[in-house]
Amino acid sequence: MDAYRGFVMTLMAAEILRFHELHESFPDSSFWAFLTHHQSHVAWAGCSLHDLIQPSFSFLVGVALPYSIASRAAQAQSFGNQFGHALRRSLILILLGIFLRSTHAEQTYFTFEDTLSQIGLGYPFLFLLGYTSPRTTWLAFGGILFAYWLAFVLYPAPGPNFDYTAVNVPPDWPEHYTGLMAHFNKNSNLAWAFDTWFLNLFPRAKVFLFNGGGYATLSFIPTLGTMVLGLQAGRWLREGVSSRDLIKRLLIAGAIGLASGVLLHVAGICPVVKRIWTPAWVLFSGGWCFWLLALFYSIIDVAKYQKWTFALVVVGMNSIAIYCLVHLIDHFIITSFYTHLGHGVFQILGAPFEPLLIGMAALGIFYLILLWMYRRKLFIRI
Repeated sequence: MDAYRGFVMTLMAAEILRFHELHESFPDSSFWAFLTHHQSHVAWAGCSLHDLIQPSFSFLVGVALPYSIASRAAQAQSFGNQFGHALRRSLILILLGIFLRSTHAEQTYFTFEDTLSQIGLGYPFLFLLGYTSPRTTWLAFGGILFAYWLAFVLYPAPGPNFDYTAVNVPPDWPEHYTGLMAHFNKNSNLAWAFDTWFLNLFPRAKVFLFNGGGYATLSFIPTLGTMVLGLQAGRWLREGVSSRDLIKRLLIAGAIGLASGVLLHVAGICPVVKRIWTPAWVLFSGGWCFWLLALFYSIIDVAKYQKWTFALVVVGMNSIAIYCLVHLIDHFIITSFYTHLGHGVFQILGAPFEPLLIGMAALGIFYLILLWMYRRKLFIRI
């Protein structure tokens, strides 16, 4: 789990390498085009490697829960104490998410669509599901996805006179859907309507009209579904079944998730959209999460190829620390390099490669900080 989490957090931190600038410098290079695509979120429907960061992080929260419950039960902690801890953890994650999003704002920036806030909003419900039977958990999972899909479908789809330009969406945008899928169009759906009410209840510099990327608060509901998939995977890991059977379960679950998500999209029932975390996205991304967990488990725990994972474990065991470092001091590190070393040293391969080299240097500093913390057993836990 720590290696998988470290892989995910490294992908997140690697945004600082800015592959898109190299793609702009070398527009005919398929290599930089490929890396840029997988370091960016798709415009609406579909998936890139970068789009799997948040679902993987959420999935792993679920995987860890059975271990956490077992550990606290072994310490004779009551259900009430454990649930109180879950509520505190939830509140801290929500507030930390708001704090990190507000660091460059003139006042507190109240939105709840980021990874930490989304997990925090759903975590108490995940904890309660952790005490239910697998059958009840699967029923809850199905209920979450169906209820979320139905709520979107029952909300009126945008009509022909809907002003998309007012919500930062071009009228000729190729991601506009018709039929049932139209209920999931960008900034004209249930989640957008909810946020135009809910987010304006908080103090704001200006009235909230839309999220530029189409992200939404209500995504925490299906994100709970992603965490529930992780919860089931965590239970399988703790069951003590043979490695062969465990890998088989993970691979089958992954195949079912991927096929179901694609089928819903192709059938015109529900698009695979991360930004509003559609039910099809829960299934599709959940399928990838099962397969990635199977991959890491097979290599590390079964084949025993473990030495290469050290750097990932260092990052994965301090996921909250790297998340905060990337959001708080990336600019400080880069400007400090320029202040003391200038630009020349980072242009050794040519000016187009300067963003890549300065990004690699910043990543190196992040890792050294985490390595120092790891060796001194300093781990930030919430």
